[in-house]
Amino acid sequence: MKAVITSQCMGDRNCNDLCPQVFEYDENELKSIVKVDEIPEQYEEIVRRAAQECGADAIEIIE
Repeated sequence: MKAVITSQCMGDRNCNDLCPQVFEYDENELKSIVKVDEIPEQYEEIVRRAAQECGADAIEIIE
């Protein structure tokens, strides 16, 4: 599974709070980024939750 942050990201950092092992905030871009290419299995559920809770619908999940 992979995750992608789209240009719709508003930088509210909810995903960073939910799963800092996968997401981090890029101060230069003023949006979140995905730190890993493949989501480790133990984080898949929380990454899906972050995508569902993203107010901007800016997290795409690629199975």
